[in-house]
Amino acid sequence: MTRGENRQILLQRRPDGALRESDFALAASPMPEIRAGQFLLRNACFSLDAGFRKWMNAGADDNYLSAMALGAPVQSIVLGHVTESLHADFPVGSLVLARASWEEFSALDGSDFAQKLEHDGSFPLHEFVAALGPTGMTAYFGLLDVGRPRAGDTVLVSAAGGAVGSVVGQIAKILGCRTVGITSSPEKCRWLTDELGYDAAINHRDPAGLAAAMRETMPDGFDVYFDNVGGAMLDEAVRHMKLGARVVLCGAIADYDHNDRESGMFHMWEFIVKRASAAGFMFSDYVARYPEAVRDLSQWLRDGRLKSVVDIRHGIAETPKAFCDMLSGASRGKCIVQL
Repeated sequence: MTRGENRQILLQRRPDGALRESDFALAASPMPEIRAGQFLLRNACFSLDAGFRKWMNAGADDNYLSAMALGAPVQSIVLGHVTESLHADFPVGSLVLARASWEEFSALDGSDFAQKLEHDGSFPLHEFVAALGPTGMTAYFGLLDVGRPRAGDTVLVSAAGGAVGSVVGQIAKILGCRTVGITSSPEKCRWLTDELGYDAAINHRDPAGLAAAMRETMPDGFDVYFDNVGGAMLDEAVRHMKLGARVVLCGAIADYDHNDRESGMFHMWEFIVKRASAAGFMFSDYVARYPEAVRDLSQWLRDGRLKSVVDIRHGIAETPKAFCDMLSGASRGKCIVQL
């Protein structure tokens, strides 16, 4: 029996600054052979997540996951169906979400965040990597558990038009909060307010400056800041905290291209005088509570209170461009590659 080949996207060069499509290469390898305790996953979707950019850098081994190896397939959260199995918990036909790679087929052993899912057809399959997947879980638990918003609170969100930010703002509105989103253009500002229901939006590239925009949109400051960016934006935001504010540290897009330096925080005194707090988290911390989030997120989707914004690209060869577009802000909402 001829098993054919397995197309993959390899990391062929360590990024130097901003990621480029030429940092990747499309290649083909023999179809994986599974061993006892493994199963073969035919990948249907790649979840494109900005955090994986950090692990493409050299020397990222002390950063939650090991640095990606040069010449190896790029790591990613994937969704797929089991086509062969020597693993009792993952029989043929199972729908599985796992950390694998940008490749058509992955041989897995059930570790690396592998979860068997049930799909009853109520939602498109891709929602399991979007609003009902890691993106939705990150927004849900980060806001509710770390941010702890109350009705009437002002919630500020950076990268508000991105995968997580677009969900965070909508959940905050469902909870009765006032929402302010930070994004990168006047067009995206209008989209945030007109389509996603943000009460106000800030273009961080406006020549008038970020500080002035924050004072104008939040004259009394914020109660919760859901930070996806880090860097200078975070440093400016903490100057606008209310007493007892909570800062949710979810991402640091501003730092992903610079593995050899860390952005300085110059306004730490604000946390003391405002009695504020900041905490980081990972969506994987909440695996045991996923059913709770899926229940609420599913209901909000059915009710039309939550819109799932997705940018779907097609074909494995499109993955490098899609990932670069996502990092540069050229896409809106959750960027997904369907195979």
